Amino acid sequence: MSSLKNSPFGKRLRASRATGDENSPSRKRRRLNLDSSSSPTRTLATAALNVTNTPSRRHKSRNSLGSEDRFIPSRDQNSFWASYSLDEKANNNPSPFMKPSVRRWSLPDPKKEQADELYKSVLRSELSSSPVAFHSLSRTSFSENSPNRLDDPMGSSYQVSPLHQETGKLMNQPRPEIRQVAKMPIRMLDAPGLSHDFYTNLVDWAPSGALAVGLDTHVYLSSGDNEGGAKLCTVLNSDDEYTSLAWMKTGPTIAAGTAEGHLEIHDASTLRLIRRYEQAHVHDAGNRIGTLSWTSNTLTSGSRDRMIKHWDFRDPTCKPIKQCAAHTQEVCGVKWSGDGGIQTSLLATGGNDNKMFIWDLRSSVRDLTAGAGWGSSILSENKGGSPLYRFNQHKAAVKGLAWDPHLSNVLASGAGQQDACIRLWNTATGTMLNETRTGSQICNLIWSINTHELVTTHGYSTQTVPNQIRIWKYPSMSLVASLPGHTECVQYVALSPSGDTIVTGGGDETLRFWNIFPGRVSPFKGKHSALDYGKLIR
Repeated sequence: MSSLKNSPFGKRLRASRATGDENSPSRKRRRLNLDSSSSPTRTLATAALNVTNTPSRRHKSRNSLGSEDRFIPSRDQNSFWASYSLDEKANNNPSPFMKPSVRRWSLPDPKKEQADELYKSVLRSELSSSPVAFHSLSRTSFSENSPNRLDDPMGSSYQVSPLHQETGKLMNQPRPEIRQVAKMPIRMLDAPGLSHDFYTNLVDWAPSGALAVGLDTHVYLSSGDNEGGAKLCTVLNSDDEYTSLAWMKTGPTIAAGTAEGHLEIHDASTLRLIRRYEQAHVHDAGNRIGTLSWTSNTLTSGSRDRMIKHWDFRDPTCKPIKQCAAHTQEVCGVKWSGDGGIQTSLLATGGNDNKMFIWDLRSSVRDLTAGAGWGSSILSENKGGSPLYRFNQHKAAVKGLAWDPHLSNVLASGAGQQDACIRLWNTATGTMLNETRTGSQICNLIWSINTHELVTTHGYSTQTVPNQIRIWKYPSMSLVASLPGHTECVQYVALSPSGDTIVTGGGDETLRFWNIFPGRVSPFKGKHSALDYGKLIR
């Protein structure tokens, strides 16, 4: 061996190795210190950990757990749709040349939600059920002691469908029918000058079919079947403007309030002014009359002066017959429960102070213990000076008020963006029946007279699609439909006399007509019977 090292061939071999080591990058090598005293298993493990390659040849382990097996996560039984279609995560560091993403809201669709729920149920049934096992003949099949068993022709072995039998039953079971509502208005009119103010009420539909709209300093009437209209009245002062309108339930009489606190009553059939109340509401904070409501011949007005006044337009003295004071800020909404007059109806009022009051002007004493859990009852005889109940649950201005035409003593209320809740009340007991969060400002409420449903109009929102119209089913308060279209707050809503159409108006200065309710159902007429002896009486 020494002769080979000292030979010319060995010298040249060592020289070539030295030259190659200078040109190649240095490698870090570690000597394996194999201790003879250690066990073979420990020695091999230590050697495997000490052996390292060059940095360029190192590879990180793909499995952080150090296992070579593929990891299969357990699926959630209720998230098959999420597992089936995975969405890519958004890039946390987008390129500066990319445009900022626009937030897109999705309108809730009850029919699509029902179909999605059925699809999830089918997936859950198919993926959770065990596959059909192969039934082989066993030795005991031909035994004399085995009982005679007949095969079931409806069993899974004879099914032609690739779906499980449970899935077939699930798909064939009856489901609640969802009413289809047209998402497009049947008609749209421009309304230049329609106020953007949240505290105004400038659209109302008369029982006779005449539609009244307040545009700046004028009030116009439309028959509803054509686009033409007649001008009813104009403010006397050019600096004034109309802020509220309300039709009388019987007759062609309409009331109009102005921003300067004047109150006018007109005859729409003759376009004649019946009565004018100069400075009906006067206050340093403002005189605007933003809300009106009729019951029989009595007109109730709410104003920025925080007062609620009741007027009998037949009285020539032009003075209010009663006054109510309870709100500490502007009165946003007033609504009578019926048209029988103040002796048979209750009055609901809402204010900018986030309060809602129920008034009983019949001078009668109510049960003092009723409604102790929600609305505080008045402890003295109510003569119109104090409310019957006080409700403090709303967290924003209470403008939307609507009495249920199908159930007595049921009231719906809605408030502004900070509250965004629909609340249902039982005014007989002073308790809250339901609370529904909408996620957006509630501008107005109205009940359907043909179906037991409630319509809400909305404005600003940070959680849902803004400026939409929603239909709710009572008493579950499930969403029936959402109608987009308006580009600004939908502040006004009115129901047609037939009950199948509503008109909405908003800050986009448009009026939109929506045919969303079915027509009135005619009384059922059964077949004539020969046993109906009542028809034989003359």
